[in-house]
Amino acid sequence: MLRREGRPGRQPTLTGALRRSLAREPLEHDWPLLPAVALLTVGWLLLTWPWLSGSVTVPWDAKAHFLPQIQFLAQSIARGEWPWWTPHVFSGHPQIADPQSMIYSPPFLLLALVNGAPSAWAVDVTLLLAQLIGAIALMAWMRDQGWHWAGAVIGGLVFAFGASMAWRLQHVGQVLSLVYWPVALFALDRAMRLGAYRWGVAAGLVAAAILLGRDQVALLVVYLLLAFVIWRWLSSDDPRETLRTAIGPLLAGAVVAVALAALPLLFTALLAADSNRPAIDYQGAGRGSMHPALFLTFLLPQVFGAAYRMEDYWGPPSFAWQETGLFIAQNMGQVYIGAIPILLMLLAAFRGDYLKYEIRFFTAAFVVAVIYALGWYTPVFRLFYEVVPGVKYYRRPADATFLIGGLAAVLAGYAVHRLFTKPWAKLNENATAATAAVIGLAFVVALGLGLWLDRVSTLTVPLAFAALALGAAAITIAFVKPRISLEPWPMAILLAVVVAADLAYNNGPSTSSAAHPQPASAGVAKVNYDAMTPAATRGAQNATVAAIRSRLLEAQAADTSGNRRDRMEFMGVGFHWPNVSLSQGFENTLGYNPLRLALYTRATGAEDHIGLPDQRKFSPLFPSYRSTLADMLGLRFIAAGQPLEWHDKGIKAGDFKLLAKTDEAWLYENPRALPRVLMTTRADNADFETILKTGQWPKDFDPARTVLLEGVAGKVAFVSPGSVQSETTARIVNYQNTTIDIEAASPRGGWLVLNDPWHPWWFAEVGGKPVPLLRANVLFRAVELPPGKHQVRFTFRPLVGAFAQISARRAAR
Repeated sequence: MLRREGRPGRQPTLTGALRRSLAREPLEHDWPLLPAVALLTVGWLLLTWPWLSGSVTVPWDAKAHFLPQIQFLAQSIARGEWPWWTPHVFSGHPQIADPQSMIYSPPFLLLALVNGAPSAWAVDVTLLLAQLIGAIALMAWMRDQGWHWAGAVIGGLVFAFGASMAWRLQHVGQVLSLVYWPVALFALDRAMRLGAYRWGVAAGLVAAAILLGRDQVALLVVYLLLAFVIWRWLSSDDPRETLRTAIGPLLAGAVVAVALAALPLLFTALLAADSNRPAIDYQGAGRGSMHPALFLTFLLPQVFGAAYRMEDYWGPPSFAWQETGLFIAQNMGQVYIGAIPILLMLLAAFRGDYLKYEIRFFTAAFVVAVIYALGWYTPVFRLFYEVVPGVKYYRRPADATFLIGGLAAVLAGYAVHRLFTKPWAKLNENATAATAAVIGLAFVVALGLGLWLDRVSTLTVPLAFAALALGAAAITIAFVKPRISLEPWPMAILLAVVVAADLAYNNGPSTSSAAHPQPASAGVAKVNYDAMTPAATRGAQNATVAAIRSRLLEAQAADTSGNRRDRMEFMGVGFHWPNVSLSQGFENTLGYNPLRLALYTRATGAEDHIGLPDQRKFSPLFPSYRSTLADMLGLRFIAAGQPLEWHDKGIKAGDFKLLAKTDEAWLYENPRALPRVLMTTRADNADFETILKTGQWPKDFDPARTVLLEGVAGKVAFVSPGSVQSETTARIVNYQNTTIDIEAASPRGGWLVLNDPWHPWWFAEVGGKPVPLLRANVLFRAVELPPGKHQVRFTFRPLVGAFAQISARRAAR
């Protein structure tokens, strides 16, 4: 192996011919990478087989939110349309600016390019393959550090199947943000040590992918990588030489990252500013803190019953453990990484191994991640919230459990590396005693909490299995240690097998990570996702989806005027239903997304989610399904989880026609739904803010004849007498994601009204010439037309719109 001079444990800067030589090949040659990768891959195959085989699928947000987004992306590409805007949720939504749209996710963009109608299984496999790639990258980085291959294998297993990577698979975007971290770490480290531009550019590409994740895990990963670069620089033997060597590749990477990520980040910043949640207050962020008691799961994985039903879970917060002020799911506090890794980490920590140069950065980062995850339980988070840019945009400091798991993988890999490179070293008695004390304390605290909350009866099995896992881990370590010198490969494989078996059981399929369409083993939910099967796949069609599709097609066939595009709404049908419209191409007035346009939210009462009946919140302007705004939106069909009068007390018998009853929903028709486009001959001046607040439209307002505008000359502007209204026409010629063509005619002119949400990134042309796009009737779009026949085109231009929006805001200051 090549050795370099310098302080022990340090990696001094390389210069001249030596650096150029090393830039062409790996820095370390202690062990071949491919056999270790093969071993890790075998473990990955075994642990992911329940998903790879199709026996289970990743549930919750993975299906309710991310699968429909990916299917919309793929279907748009297959049709040859830009996916920048979707008409399928919230009556229209700017996908190009949405952090969770998956448009900028390399794994899923690649899937969308090769598969025009990806199934739930295809999306699951893509996510799991991404985890494997991240684990392999972490192994490659450990190899560059000169660590033993056994540590790299264990570190890879912990990375892919430990803590949040196992328990929070459903948070697809955050999983990917952590997956990119070891890839970026590997490239950054090589760029700095070798002064190689290709590694700097590679680091920039990965950094762009991280930035484009635009979630809290991505934010924390970016800060972690920046801190790593600074540490590598300042802790080197010669910081000046390190800076001279690394500055070029780092700048190249920065240019690449900024070039790729700047515009999407700008779009998202503008969307956030105009959204329902431009920032999160400290109280709102703090409610997503990780309760200190949850760190018991480092040693006792099933102590609170997180793998099972919500009513069985008794950790903070839960039905049993109330008044915490927290708002986090039961899977967010699961940080188990395996008994062998945690035992070796405790022993290494008490020996002082984690203070050595080569690992101390990750030790410090792990501690900071734990403090961040605790949120309002320490005063430090307040400082993070007030000082660190970006923190105010996110609501769950517990998201740092992703980093806790990733950093624990590094620390565990290092502990195994120390075990295998110094097998002759005796176990430190003090470290062993301290480790035993920590384990004993964890059991005592768990029993104490059980007594306090009257849950002792539920602790027998979890504590017994935790004791079994820890005991098996201790026996395995004791067996392996004296045999490492003579049999390193068999001992490393044995260690990996025990770790994999432990993780397969304790971090395997659970109600958080797996769902089955048929009754399955305890802890695996029964959920049917056939509603998300795209029609193009010709798979089994859900009865509710089939009924809605049939009614929409019938309505379209009956429309002789060409001015209709009926919308529908899923309301209280189930958790995974609100975004089914993205999968099926329905145009939905609501959906599932924590980030929505503020104007639309105020007008319609749209909430994050509408899976439960009580989640349909009405607004002053949309007080009932029997309202003017519901009709203007063209809300023709409503699929409700309960009879409609149960949800909406403002309707009367006969207001809506019951069309069908399926296993999931009652399907109703609103006969008053208006066409998507209207040609009006009268414009009235209106105060939109007052209408939004009061919910009161002007007296005698008829949206089929009159358009409301802000700032028109005079109180009322007439273009032609009302008798000419019948001679006006408007017909939709082409309707795509980002382009809409309409033919309109009026003998004396008027206003063409398109009942799609107004947004500053949409533009209008009449006869190929740009015209002002007006905000009309509080929420919608309109174009003023002179007498005659016209070709009107609406085009979504986010880049032009974003810069125009910025200019307008600057001018208004």
